[in-house]
Amino acid sequence: MGDFFTAGQRQLQSEFETIDLADRIAEAVVSDELLDQQAKFIHSCNMFYLSTIDESGYPSCSYKGGDLGFVRVIDSGTVVFPNYDGNGMFMSMGNIQAKAKVGLLFIDFETPQRLRLRGEARCLREGPMLDSYPGANLVVEISVNHVWVNCPRYVHRMQPLEQSPYLPQKDGSVSLALWKRIDILQDVLGAKDRAEAESIGLITVEEYEAYVARGKLL
Repeated sequence: MGDFFTAGQRQLQSEFETIDLADRIAEAVVSDELLDQQAKFIHSCNMFYLSTIDESGYPSCSYKGGDLGFVRVIDSGTVVFPNYDGNGMFMSMGNIQAKAKVGLLFIDFETPQRLRLRGEARCLREGPMLDSYPGANLVVEISVNHVWVNCPRYVHRMQPLEQSPYLPQKDGSVSLALWKRIDILQDVLGAKDRAEAESIGLITVEEYEAYVARGKLL
C-alpha cells in the first residue's frame, strides 16, 4: 500500500502517532480488486455517494440513486452505473470527462455497513451497456484502484420508506421532474418536457419550494 496514503495524510498520522495503525489497517482491509462479498454488497444497494474533481481542483459530492442492483460489478476490477436525467448541469459527468478519478461510498443504513471504492472512470455514450439501462443518457465505467470496508460505528441506523417515484421504467420512461414545471424555466426546456409540463400545469418557484418543503415531489 505504498501508494495509498498521501503526504498530507502521512503528516497527520505522524502528528497523532497513528502511522503504524494506519498501515496495519490498510494491509488488512484495502485491496485493488473487489471480493465476491463486496460485489454482493454493492448489488444490494440502491444508492451511493459519488465524489469527483473538476478542472480547478474542487471536489464535488453527489447522491446517486436507482433500483436495487443499478450499480453492477462486471468483474473484480470493473464497476458500472447509469447516469439518469438531471438538472442539465452535468457536474459529476463533466468532472469525470475532465478528471477521471472518482470515489464511491456505499452505505447500508439498516445493518449498518459501508464500503469505499476509488478508481478511474470514463463515460460510455453508446453500446450494449448503455442499452441495458433504459432511461440512462450515459453509463460510467470505473476501473477499480482501491476498495476497502470502513468501520460503521458513526453510521446512524435508519430504514427506507419507499423508492423514488422517478426511477426509469423498464421501457425507459420517467415521470416529469417537479422542477421542470416551474414557469420561468419553460423557455430553456426541451420541447418534449415543455409540452408535458404545460399539459400537467405550470407552477411558480414559490409553489415548487412549498412542495419540496412538504416532501411532495410529484
